Amino acid sequence: MKRNSQSSFPVSLWLLFTAVMLQAVESAKGKYAHMLFNELFEDYSNALRPVEDTDKVLNVTLQITLSQIKDMDERNQILSAYLWIRQSWYDAYLKWDKEKYDGLDSIRIPSNLVWRPDIVLYNKADDDFSEPVNTNVVLRYDGKITWDAPAVTKSSCVVDVSYFPFDSQQCNLTFGSWTYNGNQVDIINSLDSGDLSDFVEDVEWEIHGMPAVKNVITYGCCSEPYPDVTFTLILKRKSSFYIFNLLLPCILISFLAPLGFYLPADSGEKVSLGVTVLLALTVFQLMVAEIMPPSENVPLIGKYYIATMTMITASTALTIIIMNLHHCGSEAKPVPQWARVVILDYMSKIFFVYDVGENCTSPKREKEEERKLEGDDGCQKRHKEVRSHLSNRNADCDLKEKLSGSLNKSYGVHGENVRETINCCSCYKMLIKNIEYIANCVRDHKANRAKGIEWKKVAKVMDRFFMWIFFIMVFFMSVLIIGKAA
Repeated sequence: MKRNSQSSFPVSLWLLFTAVMLQAVESAKGKYAHMLFNELFEDYSNALRPVEDTDKVLNVTLQITLSQIKDMDERNQILSAYLWIRQSWYDAYLKWDKEKYDGLDSIRIPSNLVWRPDIVLYNKADDDFSEPVNTNVVLRYDGKITWDAPAVTKSSCVVDVSYFPFDSQQCNLTFGSWTYNGNQVDIINSLDSGDLSDFVEDVEWEIHGMPAVKNVITYGCCSEPYPDVTFTLILKRKSSFYIFNLLLPCILISFLAPLGFYLPADSGEKVSLGVTVLLALTVFQLMVAEIMPPSENVPLIGKYYIATMTMITASTALTIIIMNLHHCGSEAKPVPQWARVVILDYMSKIFFVYDVGENCTSPKREKEEERKLEGDDGCQKRHKEVRSHLSNRNADCDLKEKLSGSLNKSYGVHGENVRETINCCSCYKMLIKNIEYIANCVRDHKANRAKGIEWKKVAKVMDRFFMWIFFIMVFFMSVLIIGKAA
């Protein structure tokens, strides 16, 4: 135990001595830093460009680091981004010999004490014209000044929404000096593109690059050149949110429009279904209109909405016309011969449309139809037998009348039997007339009913025809919008 305590004592003493020496060094450096600061800024002015020769160009190196995209306002065409702006230049009046100041090679001082280039964002779209953040600058012994300052910028961005929500945008960030021309302050790119190593991933946009290009422009007001550096931010929209909330519901709703033709005409819901679908698409169209800027470029999803709404309007109008054909009664004209051949004979077989009230044929159904036909034939046979019997009785009555007349003339025979025979024959004649009248009425009723059934079948065939036509149109429109997006 004594040996351990004795061995630990020199170690603790050495650590204490080292800490004291480091503190003495730091205090010595702090002393030299104060001395250096007082000597550097004794006759220094931050109002003038820090060059020994006024004809010499001062080079400013610019580097932009994109940290986060705060907002992309498509309607107002404004991009809000959080940037780190690094500027570095050489100040000819802020140099020292680090050996004279105990090896002190750099100090950090407030940025408002030194001259700073007035580099601003040219395409700024913010109402706040406040000064940049007054962070410290790093001053090296050779006069190099490095100034890192964070900034939240709002820049104007020309938004092209032609392919929304599958669009890509290119937003420019142009930095340049506001008062110094190219002969006084020249801007140099630190990198060929913006720094994206610290970028925080955005939920709506993907970053596909941020190339930087230096431009030298001569404006009409001045003859001197003005250099600037333009960073082009290439953005790709993540379309999953809009697919599930705007596009997919529209596609599902648009597939309901052709099903309106499949509804039975007697249900009374064919027109109301089309109007309901049209109102639903109008709501989605208004949602897209609130997001997009009021420009001449109609977005791709807006074109799809307009085409679908036009299709639903046409389907509703055709439904009204077909409903009129369905409700044609006995007063309507017969179905034209060309319609009977084209629609009832050919199109009904192509689209598998059966008679009104039928869905499909089955052996049981066919047997019932055969029984009905047999029953109808039996009725007709019995009707013919009755008519033949009555006609025979009528002929017998006529013969009896002739015989009775001849007997009366020749022999003068009178009696009750002859009167009864004559009365019976007259009853048969009246019965035949009544039966013929009833048969004619039934025949006319069947003809009128057959005429209405033909018009109903024409309407049903046209419903099935337009249903497939509109299904194909909706399918191809959906494939077209996905193909354009790809």
